[in-house]
Amino acid sequence: MPNFRSLFISPLIFLCHFAVAQKPAVKNNYQTETGLQHLNIQRAMIYSPDKEWLYNHHPFIIRFKGKFLAIWSNGFKDEDSPGQRVVYSVSKDFKNWSPIKVLATPGKVNDTLTVLTAAGLHQYKGMMVAYYGEYTKHRENTHLWAKTSTDGIHWSAAIDMHVPLIPNHGPQAIKSGRLIISGNFSFPYTDDKRGISGWKTSSFYADSLYTQDNSATFYAPAAKLGLPPLCEGSFYQTDDNVLHMLLRVTGKGWKGRLWLTESADNGVTWSRPVETDFSDNDSKFHFGRLPDKRFYYVGIPDTLHHYDRNPLVLSLSTDGKTFNKNHIIANKLYHLKQEGLWKGGQYGYPVSMIYNGEMYVIISRQKESIEVLRFKLDQLK
Repeated sequence: MPNFRSLFISPLIFLCHFAVAQKPAVKNNYQTETGLQHLNIQRAMIYSPDKEWLYNHHPFIIRFKGKFLAIWSNGFKDEDSPGQRVVYSVSKDFKNWSPIKVLATPGKVNDTLTVLTAAGLHQYKGMMVAYYGEYTKHRENTHLWAKTSTDGIHWSAAIDMHVPLIPNHGPQAIKSGRLIISGNFSFPYTDDKRGISGWKTSSFYADSLYTQDNSATFYAPAAKLGLPPLCEGSFYQTDDNVLHMLLRVTGKGWKGRLWLTESADNGVTWSRPVETDFSDNDSKFHFGRLPDKRFYYVGIPDTLHHYDRNPLVLSLSTDGKTFNKNHIIANKLYHLKQEGLWKGGQYGYPVSMIYNGEMYVIISRQKESIEVLRFKLDQLK
């Protein structure tokens, strides 16, 4: 006689095992900063406004031909408003930074200035590429542009990348040499190592769900698929060649955890995103890999003080799954000089760079000033 009890339970057991197998492995163990090591850091204020150009955000940094170069978005007063431009500053010694220079100025559509957003830096064989996005006042007509330079002083005319994207991070090379840009939900890739041509669009959304990727367009496709508003990705690649793209979640009811989409074909296709056990303060973050092959995260994993974006934390992982070694990079407060739309957040939009045994982290301070931090990696042993 059949064992009806076993026939009834087995499918349930199977489903449970399937569910467990599908749960993403990426997680962290951050709780609070209490008891964590505070890294010995150096700081340099790159730019702090006086009475004009009071909005400063989306910073990036690179080391190029013996100098540091930083770019960022520079606006009159409010976040991502018409007239926002992209500026840069250079330094020979990290501590002293040049007066800002304008990299790109907005155009006009129907007598209204467009909005420019700094979008990353890349270098290849003595040529540096600076990227910036552009859209109109109502977040339409999105374009990604680039300018090239061989000396960090003189720049080419704008080059159209032919992708409708405002990136979160600039191009990042994977093992194959392919470059991938981290957007909100689209992740263009190219095999042009210069990073100025051949970009192909890739996303976990079907092409029919979107026409452009910017700060206003990630809500609609998510709602259609029953997902939370996913945005501002950052990825790393493990030794099995899988790309792990973590995503910020914003919007009511979804905050507190990063989501994950993965690619096993060098960024051509991406899996449907799933929630992880990696805590998040609803802010941009940056993943990477140390010279000793450990994976790292720089961001704000605190969930107790939403939008404070403090403290800035470095989390480490040996396997790319569990980020269980946490260090405090910085928690010093910055006091806002001038209120503005959406201005806030102590350590906003960190971007990291490793150079000569040190990690550099550039951030915006309450979307008003631009600061860079650095620390020696030997503290992490």
